[in-house]
Amino acid sequence: MDTTPFIATTAIPIKYTTTWEAPSNIALIKYWGKYEPQLPKNPSLSFTLTSSKTKTKVIFTPHTKNEIDFEFYFHGETKPDFKPKLSKFFDRIHNYIPWIFKYHLEIHSENSFPHSSGIASSASSMAALSLCLTDLEQQLFPEMDQAFFSQKASFLARLGSGSAARSIQGPVTLWGKNEIHKNSSDLFAVPFGTSLNPVFKEYQDTILLVDKGSKSVSSTQGHNLMHGHPFAENRFQQASTNLNALVPIMESGALEDFIHLVELEALSLHAMMLTSSPYFILMQPNTLAIIQKIWEFRKETSVPLCFTLDAGANVHLLYPNQNIEVIHSFIKEELSPYCQNRQYLFDAVGTGAKKV
Repeated sequence: MDTTPFIATTAIPIKYTTTWEAPSNIALIKYWGKYEPQLPKNPSLSFTLTSSKTKTKVIFTPHTKNEIDFEFYFHGETKPDFKPKLSKFFDRIHNYIPWIFKYHLEIHSENSFPHSSGIASSASSMAALSLCLTDLEQQLFPEMDQAFFSQKASFLARLGSGSAARSIQGPVTLWGKNEIHKNSSDLFAVPFGTSLNPVFKEYQDTILLVDKGSKSVSSTQGHNLMHGHPFAENRFQQASTNLNALVPIMESGALEDFIHLVELEALSLHAMMLTSSPYFILMQPNTLAIIQKIWEFRKETSVPLCFTLDAGANVHLLYPNQNIEVIHSFIKEELSPYCQNRQYLFDAVGTGAKKV
C-alpha cells in the first residue's frame, strides 16, 4: 500500500487555532483484529452518529525546539494518563506531517458521552484531533482539495484508533479493502455513496448505558488477542462475507435482512471475546436481559427494532425514524430499568464531522 501521497513537506509555521467536532460511530460490520500499522484484518461498515461526539480545540503556536511538544486538557483538566497514547499517536504520524515539529500544541478536548464505556470515545477523539491537524495542513498548503482533506484526516485518525477512520464522514462509511466498494482502502474510510437507501439516512440509535465505567479489557487488548485465536481466520472471512451481503441490503432497505446481519455481527464480535485466550466477557447480565426483551418486543409487534453491541456492555438500539414513538415508550417502560441509573442516550445517524 502506497502511503507516499499522505506525506507532507515542511512549511513556514503560522500561529493557528481551530476547533472540530467529530462524532462517534457504531460499527454494523465489526472490525476485530489488526496488524501494524493500525490496519484491519477485515473490512468494516458503520453508522456515523450525531450527538455522541468529541469537540477538540487545538492552539498551534510556532516554536524553535524542533520536537513534538503538546499539552492535553480533557474537560478543562490536565490528564497525564492520556499523554502516552497521544505521544504514540504523534510518533506514528510525524512522518506524514513533518511540519508538526515546529509547533507547540495546546489541545482541549471534551466528550458529550461517558469515556471508556463501550461507546467509541477513542474514535471520535482521534478523529477530532486529526481534523484539527489536517485543518492546519490545509492552511499551510491551500491547494489541498476537500476530498483529499477527508482522506488524510481519516488516514491520520486511523493511526490513533482504527475505528476513528470511520468518524470523519457520514452517514455510513466503510473501512478496509473489500470486493463490493471499488474505492475502499485499508488506509482510510470511504463514504457508502449515493446508493444508500433513504431509510438509513435517518436511522435512530438509542444507547442504553448498562455500565458507564471503564472496560475490564481495552479494545487494544482485545484486538491483540486475535493473534493466534483459533477462530480468527474464519471470523475475518465471515465479516467480509457479511459486508458483501449488507451493502445491497442497505441499498434496497430490506429491514428484516438488515436486522439479521447486524445482530449476527454483534454476537459474533462477543463470541470472539468469549473464545479468546485468556477469555473475557464485556457483556453484563443486564445486556443479555435487554437483548431478550428486544427479541420478545420484535416478535410481538413486528416493529423493526434491533440491537448491536460495541466492545462493551452497552446496547445500541437501531430503528427507523418512523418508529420513534412506540420504541421510545418501550425504552422508557421496559428497558430503562436495566440501565445504570436508568440512563440512556438518544442519537441518530449523522453526516460526519464539522468545524466549529
